[in-house]
Amino acid sequence: MSAKSFFFHNRNLLPLHVLQWGRLDATPVILLHGLRAYAQTWESLAEALGDEFCVYALDQRGRGLSDWAEPHTYRTDYYVQDLEDLVDYLHLGRFMLVGHSLGGANALEYARQHPGRLTALVIEDIGPGSSSVGDGAERIRREMRETPTWFADWDSARDFWQRSRPGLSAEGLASRLKYSMKETNNGIYWRYDQQGIAEARLSIEPTDLWPAVHSLDCPTLFVRGGRSDFLPPATLERMQQSNANVRAVEIADASHYVHDDQGAVFNRVVGEFLRAQQG
Repeated sequence: MSAKSFFFHNRNLLPLHVLQWGRLDATPVILLHGLRAYAQTWESLAEALGDEFCVYALDQRGRGLSDWAEPHTYRTDYYVQDLEDLVDYLHLGRFMLVGHSLGGANALEYARQHPGRLTALVIEDIGPGSSSVGDGAERIRREMRETPTWFADWDSARDFWQRSRPGLSAEGLASRLKYSMKETNNGIYWRYDQQGIAEARLSIEPTDLWPAVHSLDCPTLFVRGGRSDFLPPATLERMQQSNANVRAVEIADASHYVHDDQGAVFNRVVGEFLRAQQG
């Protein structure tokens, strides 16, 4: 199933890119990728969902084919505005929402600000405090500080990813090389705004997600990687205790990047959850 590609402009006329799979009259689902990812990271999930859903994957500002923005706008409130503008552009009523990491934070905050709008929510490996404290938060800050802005050749770029994500599948590696990097006359550069996103990640205080968790009013599935350094089991348990709408599943042998490390299992779990909410 091939994706259709289109652009729209947000309220500040920033061009944003979207991929769409499935039938336009099917149940709408919007997918939000993580900090340095891109819309195509969701390709296998979209294919697994099939024609039962109309799937939209947004290249969030500064990533993929979407335009770059001022570094101070790489933060939750601006990302939520972009999502609001996409929903308006598509003339969606109620819909389903899936987000990984940064995209999960944006999805949670959208849910808090728009009660009654979502029929289902899936959050992959992020929760309150994940971006502020713990080994995973420090790992990402370290990556933001130390990631090179360019590489001499594709072999160097490939080595970088293999060192950074030792559990990454061959398909995940190929996807990152294809969609997050580009070849120029001066070497291999990032497609996304590495410098601006790093500046924002290291200087802007992460959003407190507890108010969003407490206010969730739709069935919500949190997916944790069994080897995650980003979403502690204790936080997952506390979220379940705080809101009856919260469900949780842990997928074995997966890091923070569950949909990369255990794609088939992740797609099955998410697909079963979303289908159960179609009602």
